[in-house]
Amino acid sequence: MRVFRGRARSQARSAGTLRLMVRWVFATLALLGAWGTPVPERQVCVARVQGTIGPATADYLARAIGEAAGRNAQCLVIELDTPGGLLDSTKEIIQSFLRSPVPTVVFVSPQGAWAGSAGCFITMAADVAAMAPSTSIGAAHPVGLGPGGGKQDDVMKQKLENFTSSYLEAIAGRRHRNIEWARASVRESAAISADRALELNVVDLLADDLPDLLKRLDGREVGGRRLETAGATVSVIPLSVRERAFQAIAHPQVMLILMLVVVYGIIGELTSPGAILPGVAGVIALLLLLYLSSVLPMSITGLALVAVAILLFLVDAFAPTHGVLTAGGTLAFFLGLFMLFDRSEPFLRLSLLWMVPATVVTVLFFSFVIAAGLRAQGLPSRAGAEAMLGRTVTALEPIGEGGGRVFIEGEYWNAVSAGPIEAGQMVEITARDGLTLTVEPVGTSKEERP
Repeated sequence: MRVFRGRARSQARSAGTLRLMVRWVFATLALLGAWGTPVPERQVCVARVQGTIGPATADYLARAIGEAAGRNAQCLVIELDTPGGLLDSTKEIIQSFLRSPVPTVVFVSPQGAWAGSAGCFITMAADVAAMAPSTSIGAAHPVGLGPGGGKQDDVMKQKLENFTSSYLEAIAGRRHRNIEWARASVRESAAISADRALELNVVDLLADDLPDLLKRLDGREVGGRRLETAGATVSVIPLSVRERAFQAIAHPQVMLILMLVVVYGIIGELTSPGAILPGVAGVIALLLLLYLSSVLPMSITGLALVAVAILLFLVDAFAPTHGVLTAGGTLAFFLGLFMLFDRSEPFLRLSLLWMVPATVVTVLFFSFVIAAGLRAQGLPSRAGAEAMLGRTVTALEPIGEGGGRVFIEGEYWNAVSAGPIEAGQMVEITARDGLTLTVEPVGTSKEERP
């Protein structure tokens, strides 16, 4: 019995030791696994918006939000500096903010930047609104265009003002910001500095630069999520080639150049058939112009004046008006460019530095290039078979109704005449029918010809 009990105790001790060793091995492996597993790196994505707000900006910010969500970023910071932009594009950006899976932070920077007009809407729509010192925000009063780019009447202006005012108030209420100031920004074009914006609860915080902003955002609760931005890796999401291209061409100056290319190209192709290059350039410019006209509406009145000016230039090439029509066309062209875009918004203004050279170049183009080409088409042919009409040659043999021959342009031609012509007599070529010339004796008047 004692031997049996001793063996049992020995086996129990061995089993306990084995279990202890197994636990130690698993604990060691777990520790090594935890040591080797990389800790997820905290990341903050940054998108930079400068210049006019348009469709390219809306596409860019929507893509940036998607990339930030895919990288599981702490937040997306939008560095903003804009004078304003289009209301439709602004609405798309705000909708992207409201359905964004990652917190959005609009930072009006660098120092000296401003969030004007559409930029005010975008800033107040973000989860967190921040501004750098010496920046400003406001002047969100809408400047709308009527159908086809024409000015709106007072009723439509009032409707647009009421809509945008209530829209910005709703955004401010959603983000728990100053609703009264939001209303004043639209109805009274109120604009304030960064310090005043913080005081009036228009924005949430001030920061000197991006690193300072990340420190101030650290620990802030946004949508039930605690931000951990201190020391986070900053990843800038750049504009794509397509977005950069459309952002660059969405300007009145570019639209003016495209319009001139359309005019020069198409008229150049019509006056010089077969040149190909002017026509191709004109068609491509026309397609781009049609796209941009949906981004920056053009005034129908301005386009009509430009069309009238081109018509006057063309008529003056034939009519002996001594430049009166050209002078009228010059005035109509300049006024058309002046009225082509709405001048109440800074980003829609077409500078005189562009309008004056464009007018001068267009007048010179039609006065010399196009006018000379049109006049040249009315001149008699100077080469080929048609150039022989009116020429005088010597009859090589007697010519009559039955025929004869003349020598011209190094070739022998059959010739016929209504009256008899002796060999060696000078004749004038009056018509051509295939390879046969009709001739008359030199000096025969039109009345004497049959």
